[in-house]
Amino acid sequence: MKRMSCVIAALLAGIAAAAGAEPVVTVRAVAPAAGLRAGQPGLLTLELSIREPYHINSDRPREDYLIPTTVRFTAQPGVTFGRVVFPPAVVKRLPFSQEPMSIYEGAVTLTAEVTPARDLRATEIVIEGYVGYQACDDQSCLPPARAPFRLAVPVSPAGEAAGTPPAASPSGARAPDAPGGEAAAVQPDEGRGAQAGAAGGAPPPAAGSAFGERGLPMMLLLVFVGGLALNLTPCVYPMIPITISYFGGQARGKKGSLLLHATVYVLGLAVTYSVLGSIAALTGSLFGAALQYPPVLVGLALVMVLLALSMFDVYELRVPGFLNRLAGSSRQGLFGTLFMGLTVGIVAAPCIGPFVLGLLTYVGKAGNPLLGFTLFFVLALGLGLPFLFLGFFSGSLSRLPRSGGWMVWVRKIFGFVLIGMAIYFLEPLFPGPLLYSLALAFTMLLGGIYLAWVEPTQAKGKGFAYVRNAVGLVFFGAALYLTASGVQAHVDETLLRRMQSLPAGGVAGAIRWLPYAEARLQEAARIGKPVFIDFYADWCLPCKELDSRTFSDPEVIRASENFVMLKADLTSADEPGVKELQKKYQVLGVPTLVFLRPDGSEMSELRVTGFEPKEVFLPRMMRALDQAGAAR
Repeated sequence: MKRMSCVIAALLAGIAAAAGAEPVVTVRAVAPAAGLRAGQPGLLTLELSIREPYHINSDRPREDYLIPTTVRFTAQPGVTFGRVVFPPAVVKRLPFSQEPMSIYEGAVTLTAEVTPARDLRATEIVIEGYVGYQACDDQSCLPPARAPFRLAVPVSPAGEAAGTPPAASPSGARAPDAPGGEAAAVQPDEGRGAQAGAAGGAPPPAAGSAFGERGLPMMLLLVFVGGLALNLTPCVYPMIPITISYFGGQARGKKGSLLLHATVYVLGLAVTYSVLGSIAALTGSLFGAALQYPPVLVGLALVMVLLALSMFDVYELRVPGFLNRLAGSSRQGLFGTLFMGLTVGIVAAPCIGPFVLGLLTYVGKAGNPLLGFTLFFVLALGLGLPFLFLGFFSGSLSRLPRSGGWMVWVRKIFGFVLIGMAIYFLEPLFPGPLLYSLALAFTMLLGGIYLAWVEPTQAKGKGFAYVRNAVGLVFFGAALYLTASGVQAHVDETLLRRMQSLPAGGVAGAIRWLPYAEARLQEAARIGKPVFIDFYADWCLPCKELDSRTFSDPEVIRASENFVMLKADLTSADEPGVKELQKKYQVLGVPTLVFLRPDGSEMSELRVTGFEPKEVFLPRMMRALDQAGAAR
């Protein structure tokens, strides 16, 4: 029932989009705050609103055949359009996909540089263009489309202050014919078969959220555990009993007051780190633009490695003396406790600073203020939990393990985490997912061996040895998981490419596909065989998954021998006969799977739009054979 409702929703949405009632993507163009000035570049903002339940491919899809999101500007004399900067994509695993996809959903903001010529005499320019995209939901994909935009922007002469900006215009505004044709491509072409988006007013962008990603709960847990682990570093751990004793002196033996001081201290921690995370995320557009350049990615990776070396005691990071004095200055009352929480990061910077800087870099890349606030708030909770616990159970201070060399060993765990982050930033430069996963796996394997058996730190008692071995096993497990994921991604990629290159007639051990043609329907009627038609497109990922996971199954292949198996290519709407074929069979999205009786009439109750696994598709084939009266 749930699957049927999803298919019905997708069909209704496709009908609405085809009728021009509500486009999947609308664009709102926003001028620079002070307009434009002749001879100087200005930043144009394009706010994309993607209607639920759809997503669109990012500007850098993970598969070559997928159509990227692009921007085109209509050329006009005296105006130069610069590079378009896309935000980081959402990496998400969809129901029909074995590997995560790089997509946009909800609200997305792009920026582009616009430069009026210095000798431009006009006091206003009209910026026109479109965003090319290809939309899919969790079941099927719609044909490539365009979302137009148009915006009038005032231009001040060179040397004068810019004027007041106009109101932003929605994508649905009808653009007049502009001379000069289209500007040269700002981004790669969106692929074959792009169709103009339907006109209509653009609603305000929906609030996007990075919290739709399935990996977020695990990431929050890892950040929280990281915050807890940072308490075990040499800069923080010795401060715990001193800080709790300070709370006790301020509380004068009152349990409730001691807990209040601990809570205020943690609140100060949370404020400092949450503000840091939000500021890092708010610079996301600048950071995202910089991350388009390989030298920047290499530079970030080098910074991560240099920070990791400080965790391995290759050299020591020190905080300037005046900052230490500021953070260590004594103040009384709750304000003094709050001030300690706000500034504790300064004192502990040599140990926790590299990890915090790495997380700041990640948040800056994500460019989501809410995500940045949340991650650093959770980090602060991890850092502050021991203070809350010990503030409540103040008698437990005597049970804390003594400081020692084991804290140096803890720092080296974060060293390997930072090396992993360096590899993470280099991911776009790897030739494929296999090498990227193997690089991370090798780092984890090396870390497990070093932390469990090579690192020379020793401590009294057997507990430390058990902890070392447990951490080593965790690193080994991560290495195995990363290796398996990389190999699986490589196998899937190879299989998809091989399926894409299969000839229309098929090969031994595979379905004998034939290109769609009316003559083949007539031949099926003559021999009394039912017909199966797979409407597909090269840019459709669910179509690829059908080929690799469903149509490759031996039972499905055997059942296909009772059908005339046809493939109808809808990749390009410009190809002769494609629109007529879509109209004849009412195909709104791909993949669409259609069963015909030998006389050419459709078994409409067996039609399906979207990916279907073998367990569901094979019984559908059997029902088609029963209805057609064909022998199995």
